[in-house]
Parts: sequence; structure tokens; C-alpha cells
Amino acid sequence: WVDSVYAQMSTEQKIGQLFMVMAFSEQGDQHFEEIARQIDDYHLGGIIFSLGGPVEQSRWLNAFQERAKTPLLIGMDAEWGVAMRLDSVRPFPWNMTLGAIQDNKLVEAVGNRIGEQARRLGVHINFAPDVDINTNPKNPIIGNRSFGEDKANVAAKGLAFMQGMHRAGVLSSAKHFPGHGDTAKDSHHDLPLIRFDRKRLFSTELFPFDQLMQAGVSSVMVGHLNVPALEEGIPSSLSKTIIEEHLRKRNQYKGLIITDAMNMGAASEVSKINSIDVAAFLAGNDILLIPNDIKKATKKMKRAFKQGKFDEARLAHSVKKILKAKYKVGLAQPQKVELKGIAEDINTSKDDYLIRLAMGEALTLIQDKGVLPLSENETLGFLSLGDDEGEAFYTALAKERNLQRIHFTGDRSITIDAAKQLETIVVGFHRSNA
Repeated sequence: WVDSVYAQMSTEQKIGQLFMVMAFSEQGDQHFEEIARQIDDYHLGGIIFSLGGPVEQSRWLNAFQERAKTPLLIGMDAEWGVAMRLDSVRPFPWNMTLGAIQDNKLVEAVGNRIGEQARRLGVHINFAPDVDINTNPKNPIIGNRSFGEDKANVAAKGLAFMQGMHRAGVLSSAKHFPGHGDTAKDSHHDLPLIRFDRKRLFSTELFPFDQLMQAGVSSVMVGHLNVPALEEGIPSSLSKTIIEEHLRKRNQYKGLIITDAMNMGAASEVSKINSIDVAAFLAGNDILLIPNDIKKATKKMKRAFKQGKFDEARLAHSVKKILKAKYKVGLAQPQKVELKGIAEDINTSKDDYLIRLAMGEALTLIQDKGVLPLSENETLGFLSLGDDEGEAFYTALAKERNLQRIHFTGDRSITIDAAKQLETIVVGFHRSNA
């Protein structure tokens, strides 16, 4: 099937297969028509869906698949389920919560259910799991998207999550190679610097990626990162040395290699000569995700091909890998999402159960100096800190124990005077789930 489809493609169609553009089903008819025209004009290989609703997204997806001459590979960023992008769906716990669970079979079950949600919506590849190691508390973009700061735990959890998705028939993606955990910048805006030497990178940052590649992860997403120990002065996503030597050859990796979004600030304006899209392809990426301007990107790719900057063999290498992925997810046969019952199928009692179970199993007792269980006979103080009020926690605890709320107003003396009257104080530190 792969060879047959490839043989019938023009050079323009082959180049189009390399691109996935982003669609927002919340944005209405004008945006729908824009994406539809891009499918027609540039022979797109895939769509990555972002914000919207499950029914409307599926309606768009069906229309796009009918329009495409070559079936589209459909992707989503659904790290904690399709609720990461879609309204009216309950979110699963973020990776940091899953990282605290001792039983990896439960993490696999969560990954499997997230995969089932994706398949029900016609999505073939989930850009997950994030296997960055969360070693920098100032990291503005990874944080609770990571399974934690321990490389073995991150690898084990990522592997379990991946296997769960695979069991549901959804392709996986380990990101953001070679490791976005220890940075203090957000690559959506700036190019983060990874300062470690090669020994540290190979022993720590690359460890989860190596484990998942050896276990058959479907794809690896390359981040826009400045890693001088591997190659100086060029983002990892545009570095042939990093992609060929440290990603592909070290693990004899044959899966898809995908750029992080090409419209991110860390990648834009880097390669003026070839254009960023050509530079990323020449570096060894197979799929070019979310180009800044699909018209300009395809034009420059065609020009680079005519100029001999890459040949038919290089094009075939990536396009046939993409077609193999499409074959693996069943796209050799027409696919259509059944719209009836979508809301019920992706919001089930199984989801409620798994979410509650995962949250419960993630609860971790760091230490207990004879305080627990909390006394039933005394009045306990409750002080809430953080950028969220913690009402759900307070309400649940108030059903079980006598609580007196201590309000932190910024006047330390008032807070301390209230606390002095109490033997035991529960302090909650709560963050907004936004």
C-alpha cells in the first residue's frame, strides 16, 4: 500500500505529506475553509487539532478526510487526555500526579483510556508522553507536565503510558528531545539553553528517551533547545548532528522524527538561508509540525528539491515512513467518525473511576510525627496558601473534622494571633488548575 500510494504522488504531493497544520474547531467556518483550502492546495500529510469541542472537531475531521486525496494523519496534544484541548471532557491527572503513583499498571490504564478517547475521535497520534525530567523549579513550561525529577521513574511512567496508548491503537510521541526539563525559558518564546556536559546529558536527560525508543515509541518530538555540548549555536530541532547521531543512530531508531511546532519563538528566524522548514528537513526530521506559513514553506521546499539540496531518496525516506504510520493506524481503508454518542463515549463512569483512583493512589505521605490521623475532638485551624482558594479540599475536610479558617491577609500579626488559639493547623498550598 505504501509503495503504491507513493508511486502515484507528484513531487508536490510528496512534499505536502511532510507537513501537519493546526486546526481549531472553535474558530468557525472561515477557519474551516482555510484549512480545507490548504488540504487541496498543499496536499497536507496531517492535521493537529487544538481547541474546540468533540462533536464539532469530529465533524471537521470527517470533512477533511473526505477532501484529502491521501488520508490525513490526525494528531492532538492530549497529554492528560483530550480535555487538554476540548471542552466538555473531564481531564485526567497531569503527569506530575501520575508520577507519584506507585503502581505503573494504573499509569498504563490511564494511557490506555486516553488512547481510547483519541481513537473514538478519529485521532491517530497523541503527542505524548512528555518524558522531560523536571529538575529546574524555575521551568515555565514543563513543570507538572513532567512525571518528576527522577530519571528512572520518568522512564517507567512514560513507558507505561506509552504502552497503554499503543494498546488502544494510538501512536505515541516522546518529547521534547534531548530534554526540556532543566531550562528557565519557555521555547514558545525564546531559545532555552541546556548547559550540561555530554556525560550528564547521556546519563540523565537522554535516559527516558533511550528507554522509550528501545521499547518502540512511535515517534520522537525534537525540541527547540540550545544544547552546546551536542552542537553549538543551533536549535536541536535543526541540528543534523543531534538528530542523526544522538537520536537515530544511538538507538538504531526507525520511528518517526517530528519537530516541535515550527511557529514557536525558539525556532523562528533561525535559518534565513534555507528557511526553517528546509533546515529542519535537512537535519533529519520527517514531519514538520505547524509551519509558520504553509504556502512559503512548501514553496521553499520545492525550490530546495530543484536545487538539489535534498534528493528523491531523502524525500522517500520520510514520506514512506509517514505512509507506514498511516497504514499502521488503518488509513489504507476510509475512516469516518460516528458523530452519534461521542459525548457519552468519551465521558464514562470508567473515566470517573480512573481519575478518582489515580488521584487517590497519588496521595503521598512524606512524614508523620504523630499528627495523623487528625484529632476528632479538637478544633483544627485551616490556612490556605497559593493562588487558588482550595475550596474543594476545605469542603471535604470540613465534613470530617471541626475546622476554623485562618485567613492570611498579609498582616502577619493577625494570622499569628488566630493560630495561637489552636493546637493543630492544616496548611493547604493550592495551585490553579489553569
